[in-house]
Amino acid sequence: MPHRIGTVISALLAAVMLAGAASRPVAAEDRVIKVGTLKLIHAITPYFYEKFTPPGYKVEIFPFESPTDGKNAVVTGSVDFGTYGLAAATLGAAAGEPVVVIGASCNRGMAVVAGIDSGIASIRDLKGKKVGIWPGSTQEVVILNRLADERMSIRDIQMIRISFGDMAPALARGDIDAYVGAEPGPGISLANGTGRIVEYPYSTKVGSLNMVMTTSQAMVDRDPALVVTFLRIHRAATEYAMAHRDALVAMAVAKLGQTRGSIEKAAPNVELTWNIDDAFMTAARFYGAQMLERKQIRQLPADYDSFINRRFVREIAE
Repeated sequence: MPHRIGTVISALLAAVMLAGAASRPVAAEDRVIKVGTLKLIHAITPYFYEKFTPPGYKVEIFPFESPTDGKNAVVTGSVDFGTYGLAAATLGAAAGEPVVVIGASCNRGMAVVAGIDSGIASIRDLKGKKVGIWPGSTQEVVILNRLADERMSIRDIQMIRISFGDMAPALARGDIDAYVGAEPGPGISLANGTGRIVEYPYSTKVGSLNMVMTTSQAMVDRDPALVVTFLRIHRAATEYAMAHRDALVAMAVAKLGQTRGSIEKAAPNVELTWNIDDAFMTAARFYGAQMLERKQIRQLPADYDSFINRRFVREIAE
């Protein structure tokens, strides 16, 4: 029952955000594609979609504060497609929600950041410290793995529940000693001189896998042609943004409201991507197994080949 109540509340919040989202006029005959994203630099790809959208389609972008809100918007059909962390997608699929991963979105984009005068220089130094973590995020899964690598657990730190957008300000105020964040948070802490990188936590078997592109099972069943069209847009926008770093930085500055200095610190830690290859599948399965082992989910997604559907990326790869 708590899970259902939480899902309903998140869906209502998503609906309110969608109702208030700005949209540009579209022709009556245009097919509108609604896309949810997060307010993070490694979720910036959708803002390049307009450049690659074919005639007859229009894309509307809806930013969400949390991965869970983005996932719920996809599940309820409030948006057609949405990008957020693999953790949120796995949580949904494990709970029987009809969320389908149809593409990759971003690797990297994470960092363990400590206060500049905290004396924290390694993961082991986090012991007993106040560490900002967003529950249910990819970063939570990754830090649990890194703690385990160091023969530590979540009980060895003081976990402080905090959203990605609040992490850098909380560190600057001294409310927390460190955080496991998402860009541009680490870039902000570096640029304003209040934080330093403990590590980029990509040494586990999860590697640098972070965000995914998703839709609902209903969309897969009802309009597979639209899924293909959308992924072609996503691929073209991804490859453009990675090939034009200045454009990526400029777009992130414009859409995220951060200083150019912060974004330039964050950008090298971002790898936008679109394809689901064998390495992705291996990391995703390990990822799910780790979530199950650490009791973040009660069971694995029933069918990984349905949960992570490679059919569409294979089609556009051809």
